Amino acid sequence: MVDLLNPKLSRPEPDLKNMVKPSRSPETKPFRALAYVFIFLLVVYIIFSFNKTTEEKSSGWFFNLPIISQIKHLVESAETKLKGEADDRINILLLGIGGKDHDGGLLTDTIILASLKPSEKKLSLLSIPRDLAVPIENMGWRKINSVNAYAEMKTPGSGGLAVSQTISDIFQIPVDYYATVDFAGFEKIIDDLGGIKVNVENTFDDYKYPILGSENAPWDQRWEHLHIDQGEQIMNGQLALKYVRSRHALGVEGSDFARSRRQQKVLEAVKEKVMSLNVLFKPNMISKIISDINENYSTNLKIWEIVKLWGLAKDIKSANIQSRVLDNSPSGLLVDTIGEDGAYLLSPRSGDFSEIKYLVNNIFTDAPATDKEKVTEEKATVEIRNGTWINGLANKEALDLEKYGFDIVRIGNTSQQNFQKSVIYDLTYGGKIQALTILKNRTNANVALGMPQWLIDDLAKELSGQTNPIQPDFILILGQDADATQSGAANLE
Repeated sequence: MVDLLNPKLSRPEPDLKNMVKPSRSPETKPFRALAYVFIFLLVVYIIFSFNKTTEEKSSGWFFNLPIISQIKHLVESAETKLKGEADDRINILLLGIGGKDHDGGLLTDTIILASLKPSEKKLSLLSIPRDLAVPIENMGWRKINSVNAYAEMKTPGSGGLAVSQTISDIFQIPVDYYATVDFAGFEKIIDDLGGIKVNVENTFDDYKYPILGSENAPWDQRWEHLHIDQGEQIMNGQLALKYVRSRHALGVEGSDFARSRRQQKVLEAVKEKVMSLNVLFKPNMISKIISDINENYSTNLKIWEIVKLWGLAKDIKSANIQSRVLDNSPSGLLVDTIGEDGAYLLSPRSGDFSEIKYLVNNIFTDAPATDKEKVTEEKATVEIRNGTWINGLANKEALDLEKYGFDIVRIGNTSQQNFQKSVIYDLTYGGKIQALTILKNRTNANVALGMPQWLIDDLAKELSGQTNPIQPDFILILGQDADATQSGAANLE
């Protein structure tokens, strides 16, 4: 439970002055040279622009740039490790807020836990829904999107640390860095980059997108029709912001979870644009971005840490970026609940955060590529049922099987929960033998054709009233032995 008055991160700030510097290795030389080039270009630009503008504006802009006071430290720290780098996992919390011109401007509209695995050049993006119920000291269970607002109202500037601490507590991982950007800063960054290219998966129609500043207008004048065609679109800052904020789009795009996926898509598009422009060698653009978002962001990342993060992340390929959204789908880890005050909340399906912790801690484990190709080729679907009293067993198994390419259509319990050995009921009768073999090898389960009558009765009762329920290829019932199998999930590959 986080104390909003004294938010602290789980790791102390390293004493850079007394830290013993590691001996230089050949691998560090390219980054050190890159840092010098970056500094040289930026300083040259600042010197010339300083002489071309009025003294008052230039001096204010010049001395407010954090880079100036940290240039020397940047070069000296080029070989210093980031927090988490020694453990091969750097966690950064990305937060989006409305800002001063929006109602509820301190509420976090976007919460994404970004994790970087430097050794394998992998990045994971885990979107956390704003309605997730979390414990807040002296307040009980509240929506996670309110943590930043509560902290900022009590101690201005503490919001990012408070949200980081909350995530760290419930997921049991260190969250050492955060970056918060408001809507205005988001727009400016994308416009400064010259727009971004986004692949819109579904034709997008939202007839109730709120018009900024229309709160007191007649009801029918408070909304605009947001339409975006399917396909590759060039978006400026304003359109990109609408795309990631929309909550009332028609069809599959009309949920907060779909919105979270769009936010991740736009983040990846920003990264691609930055890489295509080689921004590091464009001091004019860097300076404009810093100047434009000066009042629209906050972070505990130091300049040298930002530059080193750039060095670690800039070569990550799209194939190595994994995106996940915590949701309330049939195979999701969350369920709808109502709080004590009657507010809509999302809570862990298992009743605690154990399953989500399992996902977070194993986010970078993966299945063998050849197995994944075979399962994907056969488009195998699985329904997973817990045949034991071990809490969360089915959801954890689902997280592992998704890495193999299995489509998990449903998760639940069985009426008989005395299974010692896991069983796979093959409803394809050998029609998807590759996927069946991989599923059997992964779970060490017995295989049976068809289903026993008690399971047929259970399914008929549960699915009654549903229109065209999905029939999976396999039904996996987990026994006591599955608990031991999951203990090795961190070594899938």
